[in-house]
Amino acid sequence: MKISLSSATARFFAAALLLVLCPPSHANWFGGKQDPPQWGLDAAKTPTPAYVKDAAAIILVYEYLETVDAQGRAVEREREVRRILKPQGRGDAFCLVPFDVDEKINYFREWTIAADQKQYQAQDTDFVDVGDPGHSTMLSTQKVRGVNPPAADVGATIICESEKLIAPYRQEKVWHIQDDVPVVFQALEVDLSAGRAHTEAWHKFPPVKPVEVAPNHWRWEIKDMPALNLRDVKSRPVWEALAARMSVMWGDAAVDGKDNQWRAIGQWTTTLQEHRPDPSPEITAQTQTLIAGAPDFYAKLSRITEYIQKNIRYFIVERGIGGYQSNHAADIFRNRYGDCKDKTTLLISMLQVAGIHAYYMPVDDRRDVVDPDVPSIYGNHMITAIEIPADVKDPRLKAIVKANDGKRYLIFDPTDERTPVGNLPSEEQGSYGTLAAGASSQIIALPVLDPDANGTERKGVFSLALDGTLTGSVDSSHFGPTGADLRWFLKHTDEKERREFWEKSVAASLPGVTLDAFSFIEPSSLDKPLEFHYKVTARQYSHQAGPLLLVRPRVIGSDALYFDDKPRVYPIDLGATGHWHTTFDITIPPGYVVDETPDPVSLDLDFASYHSSVSAKGNLLHYDREYVVRQVEIPPARAADFRHLESVILSDEKNAAVLKKQ
Repeated sequence: MKISLSSATARFFAAALLLVLCPPSHANWFGGKQDPPQWGLDAAKTPTPAYVKDAAAIILVYEYLETVDAQGRAVEREREVRRILKPQGRGDAFCLVPFDVDEKINYFREWTIAADQKQYQAQDTDFVDVGDPGHSTMLSTQKVRGVNPPAADVGATIICESEKLIAPYRQEKVWHIQDDVPVVFQALEVDLSAGRAHTEAWHKFPPVKPVEVAPNHWRWEIKDMPALNLRDVKSRPVWEALAARMSVMWGDAAVDGKDNQWRAIGQWTTTLQEHRPDPSPEITAQTQTLIAGAPDFYAKLSRITEYIQKNIRYFIVERGIGGYQSNHAADIFRNRYGDCKDKTTLLISMLQVAGIHAYYMPVDDRRDVVDPDVPSIYGNHMITAIEIPADVKDPRLKAIVKANDGKRYLIFDPTDERTPVGNLPSEEQGSYGTLAAGASSQIIALPVLDPDANGTERKGVFSLALDGTLTGSVDSSHFGPTGADLRWFLKHTDEKERREFWEKSVAASLPGVTLDAFSFIEPSSLDKPLEFHYKVTARQYSHQAGPLLLVRPRVIGSDALYFDDKPRVYPIDLGATGHWHTTFDITIPPGYVVDETPDPVSLDLDFASYHSSVSAKGNLLHYDREYVVRQVEIPPARAADFRHLESVILSDEKNAAVLKKQ
């Protein structure tokens, strides 16, 4: 599913362009051939503001003009002026124009005003088209035309302008008003034909009132937008969720009221996918075979979903509108591959045969990117909303939401090949999706599952020798998204890679450890826990302190998240709800007894709890801890509680028991 070219995506494409663009050896000084446009020369005179401080580059001017005809098709003009302030800023000296088969670049030009005021213009050989490098399983007609500016060095100013014909089905402009470098001035103009309405919505920025510069021609201006630099911000939402943006719609969704706008967006998806899920005779036969003898609703559902997860390979083939519209179910079934839209289409088709209603649900697989207050098609993923009959009350179906009309829907991601139906990947929990159900379409909050839907049960048994060597085994059982992550890891690695990964992972808790053996037990049924068993040897685990031995009861694994003491502005992402329980038993060396154990730890907060205890009985040192997370995200105002929780966890993980000689 397509997503607009955000600043983060642009940076990725720019990095790809650097691999194929070489510095020009023949960049021509203008010499009167073609001067930079006056608007660019005027912008280049803009002094670098004092507030820029340590920025490596700055955007002086960034302007868009969307000229929309009576049919709703737009021509987009883009103007941009950047200045390189430091050597590191050369990587920001790029201009990009994304396009697809249904779009046409009318022109794309670039000039450079060097630090010595000499003027250069990019030639044809300085421009290159690249495909989407962001996905290894993609055949896409979407491309980006980029330019390698001549004389792009410290002090240089880069001037770019372009114009392109936008695809007819794109009747929305997502204006990314924040970048990872400061922006001095930016503007968006939308010139609509007579009688055509528009709507606007703002994400992470106060609404700006437009000026009507001509009849039905609107202009928004923003000055001095700071960069969004999240490099040192720990445990936070993704960049795209926090960056300011604005959406302008001029199509069927340009109606009054957010609910009506979301309904129109869902209706657009419904119409676009009409008849795509129609079952073929082959789909019907396969489905009937799968559900034959199924004793209940869950059995039918799990047989169909697991069939798609295990037999339909994830592969993207996008051409134009194919970025939003799926292939036909019959083709997906026959070819045995498809992207997120295709997997949802085939699932809807097979469920239809089984007498179960299901619907498309556009989302973004990055929490907080879809904003319920900003109606938009902005997103990168498609999942499925499965209608649950009123009489079905199965506790295995956890990811259930209720629509405005009281109907219940199970939210399921068929692209995730390792998460069983009834559960939901952690990164999608707490986000939003558009229920595309025709006239009943609406924005819906995706569920946050109870902690018992995810987690790990771990048990370790160890022996400590007199020389400080620790040997033992660990047996763990992983369920929910945690188990799904391990299943994904097993699918995409070989034996050597697994050993190297786990040796490094275990070594984070046990420096110098040797992984003596390891094995995975992966049940075929996705709703069964995955087991992991391994044996370790760690030299010098205990530490001598005179006649005493210091032993850390928490042997392996950490529940701590990244945190710091800086003032908190952004929400705190806890990753996933879950329940993680660990017990470790350490047999102490002969001739020693436990003299002192750490105090018990008990902390209960509304969003999480942590409990641990250390006890001794005979020659056995026993450690028990339980970590529960109940929310996926908390507001920045809870930063003090978050720091307290993480400090408690870290302190407990470092605590030592004291052994003394008998």
